[in-house]
Amino acid sequence: MTLFPHPEPSSPAPSSYQVWALPGIPEVRPGDDLVKLVADGATVPGMPGLADGDVLIVTSKIVSKAEGRVLEADDREAAIEAETVRVVARRGPARIVESRHGFVMAAAGVDASNTPKGTVLLLPEDPDASARALRLGLREALGVDVGVIVTDTFGRPWRTGQTDVAIGASGVRVLNDLRGGVDSHGNSLGVTVTAVGDELAAAGELVKGKADGLPVAVIRGLPQHVLEGPVEAPGTPQARPEESARALVRDAASDMFRLGTSEAVREAVTLRRTVREFTAEPVDGAAVRRAVDAAVTAPAPHHTTPWRFVLLETEESRLRLLDAMREKWIADLRADGKSEESIAKRVRRGDVLRDAPYLVVPCLVMDGSHTYPDARRNAAEREMFVVAGGAGIQNFLVALAGERLGSAWVSSTMFCRDVVRDVLALPGDWDPMGAVAVGHAAAPPRERPPRDGDDFVVVR
Repeated sequence: MTLFPHPEPSSPAPSSYQVWALPGIPEVRPGDDLVKLVADGATVPGMPGLADGDVLIVTSKIVSKAEGRVLEADDREAAIEAETVRVVARRGPARIVESRHGFVMAAAGVDASNTPKGTVLLLPEDPDASARALRLGLREALGVDVGVIVTDTFGRPWRTGQTDVAIGASGVRVLNDLRGGVDSHGNSLGVTVTAVGDELAAAGELVKGKADGLPVAVIRGLPQHVLEGPVEAPGTPQARPEESARALVRDAASDMFRLGTSEAVREAVTLRRTVREFTAEPVDGAAVRRAVDAAVTAPAPHHTTPWRFVLLETEESRLRLLDAMREKWIADLRADGKSEESIAKRVRRGDVLRDAPYLVVPCLVMDGSHTYPDARRNAAEREMFVVAGGAGIQNFLVALAGERLGSAWVSSTMFCRDVVRDVLALPGDWDPMGAVAVGHAAAPPRERPPRDGDDFVVVR
């Protein structure tokens, strides 16, 4: 790579490219003709101009200014709130959010730098459309076919510092999918998809700088990344998929790191829904064990560990338990005087356990509990342990949701504890605290009525 802040470039070798910043672009104001400003910068005497196959790297700030995305705002926080669709993580005043464009970034791209005091800059309304308009305008003004990338600055998880990335593109193949190919050693490439758009954006930033008044760069020598074909007119409903910067945004379903810390807890709790129907897809036992790891972090009295989890991983063990429990339920219901129709209906409610591909029986043990001389305190002691057992089960259910596993906690084992202990060969002091059906939900959960926490709060 060759950097030319004030270039006199020659034709680059096939394995090299050149990058330089366009000089002479003045402070951009709302309504300015950005095409004219860039074309004037590209035709300054002594500069190499623009040629077919070049890639233009344009800082989003000047696009926003030209498009009038300047907001009078003494309160930047209100502007961030308006541009945010989801708060990913928060630490003090700093917020990582998903903007309405779909970008996960700090402050939704709302910027108070390089703009007059009392104003903030919003991201372009549609960065891909902005890139297409600039590309078309330069073709009409200068007769050249160039690729255009609109950039902004992002921080990155696990990496210190910031870098420019592509938020809009036209005429550039922003992803280079190498899957299915082989490397120089003949190894198959199974996951390699290069983020060309972001790499070009970062290369341009090396010569633009943050405070040097050079908002546009040109990259020459990489025509393989510039798409041939007609330039779309502004207002085109959709760019070709391979040249839209939206292709660089990972979809939610495949994003393993979508959630921030606080949001992960909130979403896992929200995802924790009772699932009544499961697919036949097997359950990963390792995921269940990770959920148990979370369960045993619950609070408990006297520094005890009152939780035990019995994992029924085979169909034979599940059916043996459920058949024995069914017989006990039926006997109890008949003793209660229930009709056969009523008994059949009640037994069917337990079929969620029978249909699940995985079953867990949480148990409570009283190891470490205190014994008192009066029944009142002994009853309170047990209640403390039961509460701790419930906290462990809640942790378990939330952790399963975080593993994208559905669950249903059913209390039925509590009504036939002796049967459960006998079938599963459990110690006599293990109290089964229900059963948890685990599996992959067969359908999205039903909408549940919203609950406002204030309805459950009493302040004294």
